Amino acid sequence: MKAISTARVCSDGPHYRHRIRTGEHDLIADEPVAAGGQDAGPAPYDYLLAGLGACTAITLRMYAEKKGWELGELRVELTLLKNREGDTRIERVLHSDAGLSEEQWQRLLEVAGKTPVTRTLQEGATIDTRRGDEAPAA
Repeated sequence: MKAISTARVCSDGPHYRHRIRTGEHDLIADEPVAAGGQDAGPAPYDYLLAGLGACTAITLRMYAEKKGWELGELRVELTLLKNREGDTRIERVLHSDAGLSEEQWQRLLEVAGKTPVTRTLQEGATIDTRRGDEAPAA
């Protein structure tokens, strides 16, 4: 298998605040105050939705460019829902201020259902967890 993404997460302050390094980017993750955090950054599920939304928007923009379609301002709105049994559903709503035909919208909806992150979430991914041999460098 080939690595397509990496991230490093390290504790960084009070309670649940953590520093994230991915590529050349530094991010902060935390939990909301109501969950015991300081709300210093998005919560993990927020990042999950952000990744899915970004992948959707980027893939649709690539597809539209290939087809010569103007998407105008593309907006992807996402909500993650869980019920008491633990069933999870993500609602994804696409918006564009371009005058797209019904046929174009149907094709964009099909493409959205096949984006790389969508497929990973739908198919699941094996997660292997192991203990590291040494403390990480600062």
